[in-house]
Amino acid sequence: MTPIQLAVLACASTAAGVVNSVAGGGSLLSFPAAVACGLPPLIANATNAVALTPGSVASAFAYRRELSRDRAALRVLLPPAFAGGLVGSILLLYTPQAVFDTIVPLLVLFATALMLVQNLRPRRVAGGGEAGSAWVLPRSTGFAVVLQFLVGVYGGYFGAGMGIMMLALLDRLGGADIHGMNGVKSVLSAAINAIATVAFVLARAIDYRVALIMAAGAIAGGLAGASWARRLKPVIVRWGVVAIGLALSAVLAWRRWG
Repeated sequence: MTPIQLAVLACASTAAGVVNSVAGGGSLLSFPAAVACGLPPLIANATNAVALTPGSVASAFAYRRELSRDRAALRVLLPPAFAGGLVGSILLLYTPQAVFDTIVPLLVLFATALMLVQNLRPRRVAGGGEAGSAWVLPRSTGFAVVLQFLVGVYGGYFGAGMGIMMLALLDRLGGADIHGMNGVKSVLSAAINAIATVAFVLARAIDYRVALIMAAGAIAGGLAGASWARRLKPVIVRWGVVAIGLALSAVLAWRRWG
């Protein structure tokens, strides 16, 4: 891989870290960049998941003030997140490369469509409460646990759009404000990617040099994005990612079927 390609990956992963902190959907930037720089899609997906894990941890650290009041939600959602991430990563490892290459454009398009839908419903994504509000969980959380498990499966298998799914889920679970939900989402994303990382390492499905470079960018982006998120309107970032996601879906589909 050339120095220019490595620089592109570093920039893409930094941007992904920022976008994940602000809005979710950063893998729509980093994963296609890894594919464009020559990694096979399955290896690129596994490497991307590994690389973005420290970025999610960095983002969660930056949101530690909000997380201090949102521990109840984490206690409910962390176990199914871990379980789903493990199942999804195992499914990925048993998916033939040719099959994964074929469905990648559809997965990117699906993730982009999720973000588009959420963009059209910004008030719900932002949460109903004010910044600093306490998170009051509903009496029954069973349905949310099932949904989080399914999101974890998707995240362990592919990942792009996972943050968008979780923001929608957290909003339904009574999330108080966007910053609190972003903090919880960062922890859950880190948990899903971390358990998937174990499976990918054991299966030797990672390009470690690329993962190291992308992880450095993701950490920088995660820390910076959490700070910027308090000043930016997330919907602005999301619309930009939607445009990129649609373009990438078309390019990936053309490469596969054109």
